Amino acid sequence: MTTTATIIKDKIKKTTFPVLEMTCAACAVSVESMLKSTAGVLDAGVNFANQSAWVTYDPDLATPQTLQTAIRAIGYDLVIDTENQHEVKETAQRKAYEALKKRTIWSSLLSLPVVIIGMFFMNIPYANWIMMALATPVVFYFGRSFFVNAAKQARFRKANMDTLVALSTGIAWLFSAFNTIYPAYWHQRGLHAHVYFEAAAVIIAFISLGKLLEERAKSNTSSAIKKLMGLQPQTVTVVHHGGHQQEVPIGQVKVDDIILVRPGAKIPVDGEVTEGSSYVDESMISGEPVPVQKTAGTKVFAGAINQQGSFQFRAEKVGGDTVLAQIIKMVQEAQGSKAPVQKLADKIAGIFVPVVIGIAMLTFAVWMIAGGEHAFTHALLAAVTVLVIACPCALGLATPTAIMVGVGKGAEHHMLIRDAESLELAHRVNAVILDKTGTITEGKPAVTDVYFSSDELKPVLLAMELQSEHPLATSVVQVLQEEGVQAVNLDRIDSLSGRGIKAEYKGKQFLAGNSRLLEENGIQLDSIMATKAAVWQEAAKTVIAFAADGKAIGIIAIADKIKATSQQAIATLQQRGIAVYMVTGDHTQTAAAVARETGIRHYKAAVMPADKAAFVKELQQQGKVVAMVGDGINDSHALAQADVSIAMGKGSDIAMDVAKITLITSDLNSIPQVLRLSGSTVRTIRQNLFWAFIYNLVGIPLAAGILYPFNGFLLDPMIAGAAMALSSVSVVSNSLRLKLSKF
Repeated sequence: MTTTATIIKDKIKKTTFPVLEMTCAACAVSVESMLKSTAGVLDAGVNFANQSAWVTYDPDLATPQTLQTAIRAIGYDLVIDTENQHEVKETAQRKAYEALKKRTIWSSLLSLPVVIIGMFFMNIPYANWIMMALATPVVFYFGRSFFVNAAKQARFRKANMDTLVALSTGIAWLFSAFNTIYPAYWHQRGLHAHVYFEAAAVIIAFISLGKLLEERAKSNTSSAIKKLMGLQPQTVTVVHHGGHQQEVPIGQVKVDDIILVRPGAKIPVDGEVTEGSSYVDESMISGEPVPVQKTAGTKVFAGAINQQGSFQFRAEKVGGDTVLAQIIKMVQEAQGSKAPVQKLADKIAGIFVPVVIGIAMLTFAVWMIAGGEHAFTHALLAAVTVLVIACPCALGLATPTAIMVGVGKGAEHHMLIRDAESLELAHRVNAVILDKTGTITEGKPAVTDVYFSSDELKPVLLAMELQSEHPLATSVVQVLQEEGVQAVNLDRIDSLSGRGIKAEYKGKQFLAGNSRLLEENGIQLDSIMATKAAVWQEAAKTVIAFAADGKAIGIIAIADKIKATSQQAIATLQQRGIAVYMVTGDHTQTAAAVARETGIRHYKAAVMPADKAAFVKELQQQGKVVAMVGDGINDSHALAQADVSIAMGKGSDIAMDVAKITLITSDLNSIPQVLRLSGSTVRTIRQNLFWAFIYNLVGIPLAAGILYPFNGFLLDPMIAGAAMALSSVSVVSNSLRLKLSKF
């Protein structure tokens, strides 16, 4: 049974597609419901702000082509070209933007004289006919997309923002056209034949202008993705057999191709250096500012920038498999994911339009009953104004625009946030669990302290450690070589399992190893060394002794160094009132020493991977919102259990796959930064939703004429159109303020 389930799970695909032709939040709801109802689709989500859809589907039952066909049937389009998806989307959006710009300019130019005549020169000859001639192309040519989209929605018994605009402007134009052609109908009843061509034309112009500003603002929210994509060069120099070099597009690079990287060039794909050496700036990938030396056998990553040297490398990961491509994919998925609060907003946006149409019909009916002498005119105007002012766009844009900017801001600061839920939840975290090795500490042994009674014999120790296979030997070699010590040629060397090494040089016998090795050979540390060794061991450091001809001449302390920023980051978290816990598989003495040095008050030592997850659960049962921070495979269970899971980017692939947030930098100060970014993003979402709701709560009753019985105030449809456009622009602009915030 398990095997079958695994096979089925392995078959399932999750793909993100750009969506074209969406004009409002209700469109996103329509596309999402159509995708979910397509055979073979297990789940789907649509983000209006970044014009994309993610679809989880069974490739045996559904294909990108069937998904595209389903979406085209309701008037939208899906970009399924996987190779040039971003370019196709960019081209389509650029064309749509240019067309929208042209429509906005022409509709504004033609609307202006209509407004001037309608407001100030109503008595000139043929005024109504002139206004009808100017307004007709605005409504039915430059505004035709509203009517086309509304008709497509109506075919599937759906409604969106286009439905409201088409109904309001269409009714206003028809009413005005009737009054222009048959004014006698009203004159016979003692009424003036009012026309509202200016309202219909200006509504189209204002809404087009609002959409134009909205599109410009939305394009700014995805700048993080554009910056990441800009890290990859468009062409690559491939070196063929015999040394022949050829410039090819990045898309043609294959695994095992040999690629030449010149000074100052960006590395195009992931691979391993085969020839040459250089220093490479990997700060945009790793967050570490110091360039890294690359020689034969070392790994290089797409997006990094070569410094002065030149080298060749073998391509190992190309296209969507590179580290940079995975980072871009994670950011895109996070920007397209929905925070829990947005799911509520989407539901409201989905039923909003039909409710507004119902309110408009009710408004018309009430005015017809209680409107007095000019009941029909007032009823029609009020109903049109209700249709115009109601806007689900502000509501639909409130959350996704803030999430997009928040995720992009995180990516710029080396924090990859994989879903909106984590970003929304992180500011509520009140308990942080830190793994020790690789998270609080560097994750590799390093020499911390050295004491020698004489430096003369250090070359012998270096020669011994160079031939040792013990993992700690590397750190001793490194510190001695940094001092400029040169190794000698030993006469003999022997490895003493579990104790150390023994060597002979110029007739003398040398030992390097632990206290057990010294005891076996009857060697004692002098008082200074003994005191230092005791202090180092108390701090959970491993002590290695070096002796010559039965006398100890030096001791070295080795430990997993605590990162320079760990203490500050932990203090910052505690100042925020967050309880910090350390869990480690290491023994109690080491855990106590690390906790003491970093200021951690709560720790658990000698824990198994399952115990870490159980501890997360224990804190959750106490009502805490828990963030787990780790970097190893042994942390993956606990990461999956936590409310907010954070992986250190230098850690294992499994930990990064499980975690919802990945810190590309190894600096723990990024954790309080993530929490502050979450707080800023959630604050922006709440502000956006507040203003979107308030706008509609105040605007719709005003448009319906609720103040008319008290002070005779009726909202003009033109003003309603301007207010509707302004609401969407204000929400997107508020989200963009996040870009300027510091956290």
